[in-house]
Amino acid sequence: MINRKAAELRDRLRGQLIAATATPTGPDGVNPEVLANYLRGLVTDGVGALAVLAHTGRGPFQSDSVREQVIRAAVDTGVPVVAGVQGVREAQRAAEAGADALLVFPPAPGEAVAVHQALWEASELPLIAFDLYLRPYPLPVVRDLVELPGVAGLKVALLRDDAACKDAFAATNEADRLAITGEDLMFAPSIAWGAQAALVGIAAAAVQATDRVLQAALAGEAQDTAPFDRYAETIFGDPVDGYVQRMLWVAAAEGRIPPEYAVDPHGPALPDGEHERVLEVLRAL
Repeated sequence: MINRKAAELRDRLRGQLIAATATPTGPDGVNPEVLANYLRGLVTDGVGALAVLAHTGRGPFQSDSVREQVIRAAVDTGVPVVAGVQGVREAQRAAEAGADALLVFPPAPGEAVAVHQALWEASELPLIAFDLYLRPYPLPVVRDLVELPGVAGLKVALLRDDAACKDAFAATNEADRLAITGEDLMFAPSIAWGAQAALVGIAAAAVQATDRVLQAALAGEAQDTAPFDRYAETIFGDPVDGYVQRMLWVAAAEGRIPPEYAVDPHGPALPDGEHERVLEVLRAL
């Protein structure tokens, strides 16, 4: 049976666009004013919650002090805050900083249930499990995870594996947990497959366009998603991990962050002309 706090979070996030936020970092590191303006702007433009320090925010690379700064800045926006975590210490510190929930970076499948239970007991914060293409869970593990009392939902980001995505959503909905799409490249279809909310890196900027597609898909409305699909294919083109840099460029182009903060120090080198290609699909969007 689901815990009351987890059920409340599930219901609060249903139908919402949850932005997996970037962590804008400039020559002076993480600037409090730049960070606050960036997060507030996402909320103003329509995101219903903020997922900070996830992959898009390069959470595993951030220091404890930066992690606390980012969580507290997100809490100040007034929307639910989901903090990406890998271990008990991060979970406890996220709770102390005011996070509402935890997004759990996927451990080895054989350890997943025990790790989630430990994080729940250590933090008393509802959990969002994370089925990620880099370390996907077998379906029996998914079923076990979404039966845990502290798990409010499951984010599925399997990149292009539509069959596994459908199975994971079905198991999540059967357990009365929140099925959350993280499928930037299968965004609108994944809603039709059973997702009830979205937690995506593509909402780190260009929020209004992403939310339009989400809300129309949730309502079952016919829509032309071709411009959005081209945009997503460019953002998540090879190398895929370059999407963080591409989204920082989008955020800078929209005036969300200064250009000198649109730098991902942890990402791969990108091809010549990539910046202009990103701006081109953004203009079309």
